[in-house]
Amino acid sequence: MRNIYKLIFLAVLLITIMSWNRPQHIVWLDELDLEMLSENIRPVKARVNYLGKPIQMDGELYKRGIGVITFSVIPIVLNGNAKSFTAVVGPDDAGNKDLPVKFYVVGDQKVLFESGEMHVGDASQIVNINLRGVKQLGLLVTDAVGGVNNKRTYSNWADAQFIMSRGHVPEMLSTPDERYILTPAPDDHPKINSPAVFGVRPNHPFLYRIAATGKRPMHFSVDNLPLGLSIDSGSGIISGEIHQPGTYSVSLKSANSYGEAEKELQIIVGDAIALTPPMGWNGWNSWAFDIDEEKVLASAKAMVHSGLSNYGWEYINIDDTWQGIRGGPFHAVQPNEKFPNFQIMVDSIHAMGLKMGIYSTPYISSYAGYLGTSSNYKEGGETRDSFMADHQAFKKIGKFRFETNEAQQMAAWGIDYLKYDWRVDLESAERMSAALRNSGRDIVFSLSNSAPFAQAEDWARVANLYRTGPDIRDSWLSLYVLAFGIDKWGPYGGPGHWNDPDMLVLGNVATGTDIHPSRLTPDEQYSHVSIFSLLAAPLLIGCPLEQLDDFTLNLLTNDEVIAINQDPLGKPAKLIIEENGVQVWVKPMKDGSYAVGLFNLAGYGVTPQSFFRWGDEIPTPFTFNFDKAGLKGKWKLRDVWRQQNLGDFQENFDTSIPYHGVKLFRMYRDVEKI
Repeated sequence: MRNIYKLIFLAVLLITIMSWNRPQHIVWLDELDLEMLSENIRPVKARVNYLGKPIQMDGELYKRGIGVITFSVIPIVLNGNAKSFTAVVGPDDAGNKDLPVKFYVVGDQKVLFESGEMHVGDASQIVNINLRGVKQLGLLVTDAVGGVNNKRTYSNWADAQFIMSRGHVPEMLSTPDERYILTPAPDDHPKINSPAVFGVRPNHPFLYRIAATGKRPMHFSVDNLPLGLSIDSGSGIISGEIHQPGTYSVSLKSANSYGEAEKELQIIVGDAIALTPPMGWNGWNSWAFDIDEEKVLASAKAMVHSGLSNYGWEYINIDDTWQGIRGGPFHAVQPNEKFPNFQIMVDSIHAMGLKMGIYSTPYISSYAGYLGTSSNYKEGGETRDSFMADHQAFKKIGKFRFETNEAQQMAAWGIDYLKYDWRVDLESAERMSAALRNSGRDIVFSLSNSAPFAQAEDWARVANLYRTGPDIRDSWLSLYVLAFGIDKWGPYGGPGHWNDPDMLVLGNVATGTDIHPSRLTPDEQYSHVSIFSLLAAPLLIGCPLEQLDDFTLNLLTNDEVIAINQDPLGKPAKLIIEENGVQVWVKPMKDGSYAVGLFNLAGYGVTPQSFFRWGDEIPTPFTFNFDKAGLKGKWKLRDVWRQQNLGDFQENFDTSIPYHGVKLFRMYRDVEKI
């Protein structure tokens, strides 16, 4: 027996020695697909600092490594195939000298390295970690402030490399694929899902499509339709012009072989438009530079054929890269060769009952290198080729400005929405706002991006929606900061002026990389749609509509969730309770009910480990105390995602919330409202 134990010991020892000497190879961190690995809001730069310049720390230059800006979260899957990780870390010499940063390396939920606070000029620190047996690694850089503002906290993982077993490389964290569907499909009976209020200016073109679910064919009609408007009974498209200001109460009706539905609509003819948050699609996160006329028309057709338009989705918005040269009757930017039949395309989209959006910028050049609204030449002589020699043209407003020309051209084409891409320039925003208002057409004015909070009153005055942060990405860090971190903006949002945390990152997205399924987990995607709806945020889909899967389509077609977003009162939810890792957001509704979201954030950002998903997360039990939320008494609760009544509850409600998931309710005093 002793000999058997001795043989077993020798065998184990031999296997261990062989594992120590197995073939190995170096994998540099800057060789990996950083866009897919990183959950950062701002991009990761390979072999340069965040500014795109050589990595330099404490006076020393480095040729290898990555440059980031805080907060930086990079999860990496090793599956036990790594031997070690080494790097030199510190703030870049070009960074903020007043704001310290911290570096962490977390392996299998244990902090393996912590730098402590590091300032620009401090001696760099060497990271040398044994990774034998580690399955998942997290690289984290934080600062003391947080948020999304560019704090110039440029930080580097210089000379960062893994020693890996031969044939293995670090991998990205996979997203769970259990895409469970909560919302039941609509039945064959007609139901009208259109917003209950609509704003239009006197003598301006009116376009409103009655959004209704139910079996087709369907017959549409309107009682008390104002003079100047008419309805197509087959499509439900209302068009025309109203000349007299005022508030007109009409009754929308839809009927099929299964019955009839009716809904009251207030048409407010006055100065304000976009009285509910715009709902539609934007082409950038779908196609970026590859957008063209064919893809735009395919998206419009998919919006109708998928049934999205039956829930109120209506805008088809082209982003950057459509611009050609300046010309035409208004001496405005004309479409390039990708859009050979621009006017026909716009008319076709309007014929579907949808609306058309476009992109511009006050700069000489757009971010993608196409013509903007200003020029250094009196007649605007720049071309796309000329911008290749001036890589900073997207940051400059030229001496000669063409806002009026552009607005007149947009109105002539029939444009309904303008995304204006600029950074912190009130005067240019005011000029374009005035030009649009004087164009003779209602054109929703959207400012993008990163509007400073200090000027929130100005943005609410000038624009119909304004971005409250940078571009969103399909990561929990991005969603957490851009949506759960904008409670302070709440008082400024409302009918006609909406706080905009950017697009929906659902379905197949291309946020900086090739198109891929959203990296948000299914629970995180439910939270995504829920918090945007509670915030009364604009809802712009950022994926190819013709590629929608059943799960994503179900997320976008829950009429009760959309009703929360489109409520005529237009009040964004407020963060009322935060305890045990759960946030409670409460939104008052016009009918006297409340929409309530319970979000399990699981203490995100509290510890270094909390920035990463480890795969062993479980739901959190939570008691929702009505008194703490200012909702004393007895309430009838309805689960909005499942569209189920839960019963009467007094004082509190006990539930369980998935990790990074949500429970979304409507709370009623009156049972007849359910």
